[in-house]
Amino acid sequence: MDRITIVICNYNYERYLATAIDSALQQDYAATHVIVIDDGSTDGSRAIIEGYGDRIQSVFKSNGGQVSAYNHAVEIVDAEFAIFLDSDDLLYPSAASEVMQVFGTGDWAKVQFRLDVMDSAGNTTGAYVPNSSAPRNCDTLLRGGWLYPSPPASGNAYRVSALKQVFPIPEAIADRYGADFYAIYGTALVGPVADIPKSLGGYRVHNTKSSNVSFANSEQINKAPKAFTMRWQILRTTAASRLQIDLPEAFYDFSHEKALFCSGVYHAPVATRWRWMMRDSHDYLHTIVANPFWSLKKKVGTLVLSCLCLVPYSPLSDFVVRYINNPLARRRAVEQ
Repeated sequence: MDRITIVICNYNYERYLATAIDSALQQDYAATHVIVIDDGSTDGSRAIIEGYGDRIQSVFKSNGGQVSAYNHAVEIVDAEFAIFLDSDDLLYPSAASEVMQVFGTGDWAKVQFRLDVMDSAGNTTGAYVPNSSAPRNCDTLLRGGWLYPSPPASGNAYRVSALKQVFPIPEAIADRYGADFYAIYGTALVGPVADIPKSLGGYRVHNTKSSNVSFANSEQINKAPKAFTMRWQILRTTAASRLQIDLPEAFYDFSHEKALFCSGVYHAPVATRWRWMMRDSHDYLHTIVANPFWSLKKKVGTLVLSCLCLVPYSPLSDFVVRYINNPLARRRAVEQ
């Protein structure tokens, strides 16, 4: 039986850490090994980790950021397959067995699965990520600059030999996080990606109010998109030096562009909204019209909704922004 390692990278998440570790230990796949890497936590995380004794492999390191933790994990994992579970997320009991079943069907570099969106208390919200499946030609699309639909870190299982072709990633002071970006898109340049169209875990979002507009778990909507741009450039450099693959200078991703769209028009006067749409919306509109992952119906619907942001009535415009940006606002609107 092939072994799989669940790696939990933790920093100051003592509130959620035990839930993540328990979910990893409760996998119904017998050959599952659990490693917890604590990245210099200053809360009570160490005591929680030590409480599991030899049921897990514990690694305590000085704080270096998520990229540093991933680099260390890829170096020490001795199994051929791994899931990187964020310490505030969880896996359902069959996650490891189901991804291993898929790995057995081909030479997959990555197997991804959906995650149910949870609130900070662990209650499911009815939403899940991602909302689109990864196509079989992820590699070709990435070479054209398109970031394919992928779940966050915890929804991905990797062939470790593929990760080793991408990692270690330079531990830049300017961006110590976003290690899952390099794993998700870097491995897709190494080999094919498989998609399991069901939820095998939970993704904790700490801002789950339908009135929020945010980029993933980022409090600052402008911060994460800028980090994405930096990460793409690092991925380009890595792909060129290690894989001899030339990626384009620009990338296309609707999640990235809708964050910029929201920052440009949310709570803005009507003149500002019109000015943004006339001058700054080219990339946003391109990720809708030319999106290779969307149906025509979804493209038309998103374009129509986006145009509603131009109406003079601000409450409608702001509602549309929340509806486009926040899946929870979308779901609750349907329920009402």
